[in-house]
Amino acid sequence: MATIKMLDKRILEDLFDRGGYVLDFSNRTFSEFFRENGINIDQDKYLINGTSKMNRLRAFWQLEQDKTVGKIIFELLDYGLAVGELKEGDELENGKKIASRLTGQNYSEKSEVNEDDFLSQSFEKINIDSLNLDLQLLPVIKQRINEIQISINANAPFSVVLLCGSTLEGLLQDCAVKQPQKYNQAQAAPKDSQNKVKAFQYWSLNSLIDVAHEVGLLSLDVKKFSHSLKDFRNFIHPREQALHQFNPDNHTARICWQVLKAAIADLTKERL
Repeated sequence: MATIKMLDKRILEDLFDRGGYVLDFSNRTFSEFFRENGINIDQDKYLINGTSKMNRLRAFWQLEQDKTVGKIIFELLDYGLAVGELKEGDELENGKKIASRLTGQNYSEKSEVNEDDFLSQSFEKINIDSLNLDLQLLPVIKQRINEIQISINANAPFSVVLLCGSTLEGLLQDCAVKQPQKYNQAQAAPKDSQNKVKAFQYWSLNSLIDVAHEVGLLSLDVKKFSHSLKDFRNFIHPREQALHQFNPDNHTARICWQVLKAAIADLTKERL
């Protein structure tokens, strides 16, 4: 059982509760969100308070251990920011403090990276060759980088979002394949119903980002903004995009492109 105090619960309820709903999740996307994090939120044990999404979330807080609950709170905060359900401010900061305490991290480790500061960083040279990609993957990644730049110049932000997200996923999966022992032993490694680490081809982008940060390949700012890119990329399905009224603009495209460039700089050790 997570050690969430009464005041903590009030803060979290104010952040996530939308009259029984949780943020803007449908039943399907709520289940998918937890499944990406290795949890089946539809299990009977989470129905002890009722069947609504918020009641299942409350049961999750009651039943699971601190680190698991803290990790999910961080993911919910990132998601809420990405879809516009949450905004920067004291309430969000309080949520982060709760999640930091539960995961055993100092809050300073989770201090926010300002979006303007992140975008102001310069990554003029993208050194793909330093990633040591295999001969099959290298030309594909180079072609995608070229298409991203063409899409930016053509004012096609949605194409930029999808290309950046899929390229990041490909690069992070390549890292996992090259360091299997380190990735499989990571706390954030996703597990199946038998509590065995999944094969890399079944890892979500969410898990690839978290483990890459845990093993020291991605810096904190890249991890944070990579999750935003991940959420944007998930709108590849037209109905999902229509449901959430997601219409990326050039600013969104710029963030996604900056995430990919910063991730490559991290992976090639050029930011050290």
